[in-house]
Amino acid sequence: MEKAVLFFDIDGTILSEKTRTIPQSAVTALQMAKKAGHLLFINTGRTICSIPAEIRGMPFDGFLCGCGTHLFFHDEELLAKSLSRDRGRAIIGKLFECNLGGIAEGPEDVYFPSHISRFDKLESSRRYFRQRGMGIECPIEKDDFIYDKLFIYADKQSDLNSFLEFIDEDMEALDRGSNAYEVVQKGYSKATACEFMLNRLGMTKEQAYVFGDSSNDLAMFEFAVHAVAMGEHDPVLDPYTEFVTKAVEEDGIACALKHYRLI
Repeated sequence: MEKAVLFFDIDGTILSEKTRTIPQSAVTALQMAKKAGHLLFINTGRTICSIPAEIRGMPFDGFLCGCGTHLFFHDEELLAKSLSRDRGRAIIGKLFECNLGGIAEGPEDVYFPSHISRFDKLESSRRYFRQRGMGIECPIEKDDFIYDKLFIYADKQSDLNSFLEFIDEDMEALDRGSNAYEVVQKGYSKATACEFMLNRLGMTKEQAYVFGDSSNDLAMFEFAVHAVAMGEHDPVLDPYTEFVTKAVEEDGIACALKHYRLI
């Protein structure tokens, strides 16, 4: 088969959100795809520091991180776009002014509020990252770090609209459901990451396959010709999905690669 380039989301696509593990069938399928000559990339909203070790140990050719803001091909950094320090601090200040919960995600660490928040999902994320030795040393209130994006939480006590107006100049919020929003830099997305790498590799959209499950995969689904949704996925992907595979825990990655005869 013609050489292809494959772009994979992490959470809910390769890494099960139920078991917090990678199915062995996915590991084997990716190894087979690599052996067949295809190029494999992670394309994630996570920043580079929070790529799990088990993902780093798999045969990926590159990591496209932070919704298109930080791109790596093998060991080469191709693109890095963080918010300026002043703008980043202003946005965090507005976050607190609007009574939102928030996590800043940078290339070196993730940053949580110094005090326990009222947002259960934020605290769940704090526990997840602390188990991995992250999000501990520097709280979000400090001003000695830069970051690429935010994850925010709102409720009836929050002034979400004022915050969204404040960031509209250079950032946009992706609705992740349940009053949670992924705040990313305008002009960057999982789609721009795909396009950048295809141009770099001299390959076409017809040679690209994208795999995802959530609303932050929408941009790359809109971009791609071959878009694969996991068996459990956000319905927002449906209009742009070419093939629905099985759930990640049900050997979904292997099923999709076999469907397209990539392995």
